[in-house]
Amino acid sequence: MRIAVVNWSRRLVGGIESYLDSVIPSLIQARHEVKFWHEVDVPVDRDPLARGVDVPTVCVADVGQATAVAGLRAWRPDVVYVHGLLDPNLEGQILDVAPSVFFAHAYYGMCISGSKTFTRPVVTPCSRVFGWPCLLHYFPHGCGGRSPLTMWREYQRQAERLTLLRRYGAIVTHTDHMRTELARHGLVATQVVYPVDLGTVVNHSPIEKVWRLLFAGRMDRLKGGQVLLDALAYVRRRADRPVHLRFAGDGPERARWERQAEHVTSREGGLGIEFVGWVSQTELERLTAAADLLVVPSLWPEPFGSGGPWAGARGLPAAAFAVGGISEWLVDGVNGHLAPGNPPTAAGLADAILNCLADPQEYARLRTGAVEVGRRFNMQAHLGSLLDVFAAVSANEHARA
Repeated sequence: MRIAVVNWSRRLVGGIESYLDSVIPSLIQARHEVKFWHEVDVPVDRDPLARGVDVPTVCVADVGQATAVAGLRAWRPDVVYVHGLLDPNLEGQILDVAPSVFFAHAYYGMCISGSKTFTRPVVTPCSRVFGWPCLLHYFPHGCGGRSPLTMWREYQRQAERLTLLRRYGAIVTHTDHMRTELARHGLVATQVVYPVDLGTVVNHSPIEKVWRLLFAGRMDRLKGGQVLLDALAYVRRRADRPVHLRFAGDGPERARWERQAEHVTSREGGLGIEFVGWVSQTELERLTAAADLLVVPSLWPEPFGSGGPWAGARGLPAAAFAVGGISEWLVDGVNGHLAPGNPPTAAGLADAILNCLADPQEYARLRTGAVEVGRRFNMQAHLGSLLDVFAAVSANEHARA
C-alpha cells in the first residue's frame, strides 16, 4: 500500500511526532511505501523524526503549497494519513488528493484553545460541545489567553477543522474517551490500540527507606506539577519516611515550580526535589529504573497520556488523576491508583500515591500489573487495526469511483 503521512512538522516536538517516529519505520518494515509530507521544519533545535529510515520527505514551506499538493497528487497515494496541520485551507486541498484518514490525538476542532479545560474558578475538565457559545466562556472560565483577537482567530480555525473532519474517509483515535468526545461532535471514530515503545522490563528492587517519585513531561500549568508539589507534604507526613521527587522535562512553568519546590522543602523536612531538565531516551530509561512510582498529575483531560503505559511496560506503576483517557491505561488497583479529577486536589493525589506505596505486597502486585497492562499497547496490535482502516477507506473510494 502507498501511504502518505502528513503532519505539521517533521521535528520531535511532542507525543504526535514521537508516535510518527515509531509508526513510519514500522510501516516501511511491513513493506508499505511511505512518503512523509509536512508543512514546516521547526523547531530546528529538535531532532527530525524517522531518522535512520529511508523515507522520501516533502516540506511545503520549502517548495510552496501548489507544488507540494501537485506532487502529492502525482505520487498517487492509496491513502493519506493525517495528524494535524496549521493551515485548514491546506488540509482541505489534501483531502481532495486521495482517501484520507485522520488520527485524533487531541481536541482538534473541538475546543478553541485545545485544552478542553476551565481554569477558573478552579481547574476542571470542560464538558461543553464546541460551538459559538464557547466564546462566552473563554474569558470567564480562563479557557486560554487574554487576547480577544487570538480567541477569535483560534475559534475560526477550530471551526474550520471541525468542518474538515467530516470529510475524512475515517477517523481513528486511541481511547474510548476520545471516541466519545468525537461522537458528541457528530463524528464516528474507530478506536485503535496505541503503540508505545515497550523496551525492557526492569526488575525493580523492593522499596527502600526513601520513596522515589518521578514526573516526566512538559512543565506547564495543566500538567499539574504545582499540585504534585502541594501533595508532597501530605505524603511525607503520612508516610513517615523521606520522599524524593525528580522532575524530568522543561517548559514555561519550570521556574515557578522550582521556587515552589524550594518553599516546600524549607517547610517540610525529609523531602528532596530535583529538576533534571529534558533528558534523552536513554536517560529517561535510567530514571524510570531508579524510581518507585510515576506520578501523572495532569489537571486537563489528557486524551491518552502515553508516558504512563511506557513506564508501566518497564514495571513502574503510576498515580494520576482520573481525567480524560488516563483511566484507560491506569486501572485503579491493577497498575496504580487514581485520584478524583473533578476537581483535582493535592490531598486526593497524595492518597493515590500512598495507596500505591504504603503496602509492600500491594506495591509488588501493582508492579506486575503495570507490565501486563503496558504490554497491551504494542505496535503489532496497532498496525493490524490501522491497516484494516486504511484498506476499508481505500476500497470504499474505489467502489465509489
